[in-house]
Order: sequence, then C-alpha cells, then structure tokens
Amino acid sequence: MDISLLSVLTSMGIAALFFILGFFVNRKIGELKLYNAKKMAGNIVEEAKKEAESYKREAALEARDKMYKAKLGFEKDTAKKKRELQNIERKLADRESNVERKSDLLARKERETQRRERDLALKERTVKAKDERYKQLLEEENAKLERIAGMTAEQAKQRLMANLEAQARYEAAQMIKEIKDKARESAEGDAKEIITSAIQRCATDHVVESTVSVVSLPNEEMKGRIIGREGRNIRAFETATGIEVIIDDTPEAVSLSGFDPVRRETARLALETLVADGRIHPARIEEIVAKTEKQVEELIDKTGEETLLEMGIPDAHPEVARLLGRLKYRTSYGQNVLQHSKEVAYICGLMAGELDFDGAIARRAGLLHDLGKAVDQSHEGTHAKIGAELARKYGESDLIINAILAHHEDTEPTSAIATLVAAADAVSGARPGARRETLEAYIKRLEKLEEIANSFRGVDNAYAIQAGREIRIIVQPEEISDVQAGELSSMIAKRIEAELKYPGQIKVTVIREMRAVGYAK
Repeated sequence: MDISLLSVLTSMGIAALFFILGFFVNRKIGELKLYNAKKMAGNIVEEAKKEAESYKREAALEARDKMYKAKLGFEKDTAKKKRELQNIERKLADRESNVERKSDLLARKERETQRRERDLALKERTVKAKDERYKQLLEEENAKLERIAGMTAEQAKQRLMANLEAQARYEAAQMIKEIKDKARESAEGDAKEIITSAIQRCATDHVVESTVSVVSLPNEEMKGRIIGREGRNIRAFETATGIEVIIDDTPEAVSLSGFDPVRRETARLALETLVADGRIHPARIEEIVAKTEKQVEELIDKTGEETLLEMGIPDAHPEVARLLGRLKYRTSYGQNVLQHSKEVAYICGLMAGELDFDGAIARRAGLLHDLGKAVDQSHEGTHAKIGAELARKYGESDLIINAILAHHEDTEPTSAIATLVAAADAVSGARPGARRETLEAYIKRLEKLEEIANSFRGVDNAYAIQAGREIRIIVQPEEISDVQAGELSSMIAKRIEAELKYPGQIKVTVIREMRAVGYAK
C-alpha cells in the first residue's frame, strides 16, 4: 500500500515536473516567435521605408524632368513669339519708312505742281500781253497796207490769209513731224519694251486644227466593218454623231469631216473606241456615241475649270467654265481659240503689271474676250457682242463686258484694261505662225495695200513687203517735199485703217530721194 502510494506520488511529481517544464518551454517558444515576428515586422517596415524613399526620389526626378521640358517649351514659344514680334516690328518700320518716302515724294510733287501753276499763270499773263500787242500791231499793219497797196482792208485780209494759210500748213506739217518724232523717241520705246517683255515671258502653244479629223485603223479590213452590211453601220454612225465619215484610198485610215469641232471630236473618240472594241453594229454605235458624248462634256467642264484655276480666276460662273472648255475645240484663222485666249490673258496680265494696273482683272478680261466664239455658230451677231451678253448674263463686271465689246472696236473702250485687251489680242493674232491665211486672201490684201498707196498724188511706186506688215512708197521728189512725205505717210495709214481689216499693224514708209546730176565739159 505504501509502495502504491509512493508510486502515485512519484508519478504525480514527475507529471508536475513535466508540466512545469512544458510551460516554460512553451513560454520560451512563444517569446521566440514574438521576437521573430517583431524582427520581421521591423524588416518589413524598413523595406517599406526604403521603397517609399525610392518612389519619392523617382517622383522628384520625374517632376524635375517635366518642369525642365515645360521650361524648354516655354522658352521655345517665347523665342518664336519674340521673333514674330521682331518681324512685325521690322515690317511696320519698313512700312513707316515707305509711307514717309511717299509722303516726301507727294510733298515734292505738290511743290513742283505749285511752281508749275505759278509759271503757267505768269506765262498766261505774258501771252495775254503779247496777244494785245499783236492785235495792236496788226491793226497798224493793216492801215499801212491800205495806204501803200491801195487795197481795202478786206482785200488785204484775204491776201494775207492766203499767205498765212500756206505758211501755216507748211509749219503745221513741220510741227506734226517734229511732235511725232519726239513722241516716237519716248513713247514707242517704252511701249515696245513693255510689250516685248510681256511676249517674252508668255509661252503658250497654238494647236492648228482643221475641219477634218483622221482616225487610224489597224488594217484595211476594218473599213468594211465600219461601213457594215449595205452601209448600215456608217449610216448609224453619221446619224448619231452628225459628222460625215469619208472612206477613201488612204491606207489604214478614215477621215471625219464636220464644221462643229465638239461633234467632230466626239465622233473621233467614239470611232477609235469602236475600232479598238471590234464590235461594230448600230446598237453598239449608239451606246458608244452616247457614252463618248458624256465623256467629252466632262472633259469640257474639266478643261474650263483647269483654265480658270491656271489663270487665277476661282469665282467665275460654272457656265463660263463650260464655255471656255468648248473653246478648246474652236479655231479661228487656224488658231486654237482657247490657247489664243490664254495667251491674251497672259500678255494682258504682264502688261498690266508693268503699268501698275490690276493684273487679275486684266487676265480675266483677256481670257474672256473671245467667249462668244464658243456659241457663235448658233447665235446671231458678232462674237464680241455675243460674248458681252454671256458675260453680263453670268455676272461679270461692266469693265469686263466693255473690254469684250471693245477688243474689235464694236464700242469705245472705257478703261485702260480694255485697251490692253485689244492690244494683246492684236499681238497674239499678228505674231508669225499664230494664224493661217488663204493664198487668195493674202494676195488680195497685198494688192489692196498697193492700190491705196498708188491712189495718192506724187506716188511713183508702192511695194507691200514683210507679208503685208509693211508698205514702202517711193514718191516723186519734185512734187512731195520732206515735210509733205511725213504728212503723206499719215494720210495713207488712215486710209488703210478705214478700208482694210487686218490683225496687228501695218508700217507705212515713204521714201523721197532727190538726185542732182551735172556735167563738166
């Protein structure tokens, strides 16, 4: 019993000892875990602080970078605006300088004008005094003539007037010659320089067309297919296009003849399409012709719009563009009217620039001056009047309308632009190679020139040279004096202007030669 109790007590003691040991071990383990947890937490906090510092530094660097870029952009904008302001200041300074120069020039001109007015007033008073003195002397002279000659005042007056008339005619002819020579020295040189400069700066091609277009064929067999069975294809083609098809002995080619250039071009394109396609029958012909007509109309519109853009005229009416496009297929004296109109526009603009006129208006007037030729085959009246009516219909200004009317002297020009258009039109039509003239008309014009010159008294011979651009007249020196030769050239020139129509100008040269022959024996 004692041993059992002792065993129990021993067991309990051992259990209590293990319990106490377990308690202390668990406590140590807990303390170690707590220490490790605190250490880990400290590490996490340190890492978090380091990462925060890193983010802070990156944010600071990024902020500084953005501020640097913003500063650079601001400096660039500031420098750009500064340069713009400097340019504006420089332009303003230049304008101010120009205004001051113009102001000084106007002041000098005003002083010069005042001085001239004073001189004119003084000369006028002097002339009046001389006139009074002349009248007094004339009265005294008339009285002396009556006493010396035994003639009445009326008789003396008639004889004096006859003498004065002959003297005045001689002096007037001499003065006219001197004035013309001086005017030519100053004005002709300037005018030639302006026109020559304008012509040299203008370069346009002239396409010479006729009333016949030729279409090439791949072989002779194609002619039979164009004619068709019993001629049905060729009849259908001529009916659809209004153009005559000429099939002759010309190898591998047919001709299209017609006076309407737009229809002729439509027929040419349609026939080329049919030949390339190979399917030629009445239904196909009508289909191709209708499609080609639409293509030609589109090409006309495109050509007109391109011409207006090329000339710097963006605000014209669409119908004006269409009419200009039609001029591409219109010829006059063998000269393509659209190319001629563009050349006149160029020359007008260049001459206007030389004379400080509005170049845009001058080009517009030059381009539209032959607008009436686009529809003159279906309207009555001259192409100038038709063109003026079309210009008025489509909202062109009175200045443009007058320039169109005046370029063939249908009306008087009311502006310098109208005169420039007439001059540019004459220059474009008169230059060599621009126009063609039939031999018969050419010979008749030369004969008429010589006939006009030979009709004047004192003319020995007259010769038309330079393709009718000049006529040289040899006069009899016994009947025509040097002074009268100048007067004769003016009279012949006026007669030519009144009786002949011609492009450009004709130079009239009067030649007087006096030869004295003596013999020594």
